[in-house]
Amino acid sequence: MRFFRFDAEKAKEIQQFESKGIGCTPILRQEGWLQVGCFHFAPGSVLGLHSAICPQLFMVVAGDGWVRAETTARFPVRAGQAVFWTRGERHESGSDTGMTVMVFEGSEMDPEPWMEEIEGRG
Repeated sequence: MRFFRFDAEKAKEIQQFESKGIGCTPILRQEGWLQVGCFHFAPGSVLGLHSAICPQLFMVVAGDGWVRAETTARFPVRAGQAVFWTRGERHESGSDTGMTVMVFEGSEMDPEPWMEEIEGRG
């Protein structure tokens, strides 16, 4: 058995896209298939508007915040909820109070067969 850290102290600050208060701890990467990271949103944080480089699943595991697509208003998100963006979809996220998010990126991802969709969003 081996133990690893992925807490905020091990996070690398994200400065792209005019972001503030965001750190990411890389979890794993399998070239051409899957990348996973734990994103730590401080209170008052914003991960600025950017395009998804491939399908992306944003899973809130603690706290709450908001997300938006380029052409939409902010939608609240909280622990136990996930957001899926397709390749090229421009999006932004943030938190007023802080949240922890696991982000999965992969070329062939589709959460629909496995997760219940929340109606009335997006």
